[in-house]
Amino acid sequence: MTRPLSGQGRGPATTEVLTREVPTEPSADTEEVVAAARTLAALGLVAAFGHVSARHGDKMVITPAIDLAHASEDTLLEVPLDSTELPANTPGEAWIHLAVYQARPDVHAVARAIPESVFAAGAVASRSIPPLHGQGAMLGEAVPVHDDARLMRTAEIGASAARALGSADALVLRGNGAVTTGTSPGHAVARMVLLDTTCRLRVAAQSAGAIRGLTSEEITAWRAAAPPLLDRLWAHLRRTNGV
Repeated sequence: MTRPLSGQGRGPATTEVLTREVPTEPSADTEEVVAAARTLAALGLVAAFGHVSARHGDKMVITPAIDLAHASEDTLLEVPLDSTELPANTPGEAWIHLAVYQARPDVHAVARAIPESVFAAGAVASRSIPPLHGQGAMLGEAVPVHDDARLMRTAEIGASAARALGSADALVLRGNGAVTTGTSPGHAVARMVLLDTTCRLRVAAQSAGAIRGLTSEEITAWRAAAPPLLDRLWAHLRRTNGV
């Protein structure tokens, strides 16, 4: 099996046979990256743009710059976590994935999507978006807003976004979509769905008047229960979207 690997700059694509032995069956990481990508597409949370990655030792496995509905094992790219240039066919915003993995050893997967609800919530929130429902607490105490609508196509902008994410599990990119993290690609996708709901609730609640958020105790309780709930949500999303 061959897989595109990192090269120099963004020149013509090259393909090399991996020197390490590649299992004949898909690995759990790569299979779930593909499933996560296709689920985001099926849910309408990405259009022509979006990407999913998973930490893989000292590299990350990431979907290429294609429609995520067409993601497959053979299209995935491996990119070293210490890269200073992006391989050909890598999404231009792969820098945010690299920056998060470098800053957060606890993160093993990243999803980048563009839910329309995020654009509205990011426009009305100044610095962060608090959870308004229990499942929203599985995104963190609050979802920070990265106040920079530029594409994250440089290492510097990617690092700035990673700093804005901090220890949270999701980040709203004002005017540019969102990033979610997880211990697996499935968890990152589940959190993107929860972020979409959180942002829709935020806009609806703000138009209705005063907003009453969750207490710290309520958020802590929901976060403690999060891992198995994220597993169940991810299984539901895969089943209902035929992935």
